[in-house]
Amino acid sequence: MTRERFIELIRTEQEPLRRFLLGLCSGNQSLADDIAQDALVRAYVASGSFLGLSKFSTWLFRIAYNCFIDNCRRATLDTVSNDSFEAQSVLSDDSTDDSFRYQQLYQALDRIPDKERAAIVLHYFEDHDIKEISSIMQIPSGTVKYLLSIGRNHLKEYLSI
Repeated sequence: MTRERFIELIRTEQEPLRRFLLGLCSGNQSLADDIAQDALVRAYVASGSFLGLSKFSTWLFRIAYNCFIDNCRRATLDTVSNDSFEAQSVLSDDSTDDSFRYQQLYQALDRIPDKERAAIVLHYFEDHDIKEISSIMQIPSGTVKYLLSIGRNHLKEYLSI
């Protein structure tokens, strides 16, 4: 793959990739950006090995998912404290807090296991089908369906609190 072709493909996939990682990182934008940067570097280095057997986005998201898993293994991620749930009830009259619009969803996503979170984000945020998710996460399609089912149940439980 030529450098120009790689850049062209990345331009179309950059925003979906960042949304995917933002969901995996439970709204932590700086962590998502760090992982995205790592994934793009790894993808560029490995671009010669892309054979076109799957969609470019599936290949790229697989690399990004692996970077996320590697990051989880390297560092102990901060968890949401009980204080942050209490802070949700504090009212703000400042309408510029748009960056916190999805905070409750990200907090709920942070409480579910990584594999459930990845399946939920890929399916509902990025509109990937079961087969693509199976390829990205390298798990059987039945497992993807199971993760989506229990992930939805967990989110419903955490969002209704």
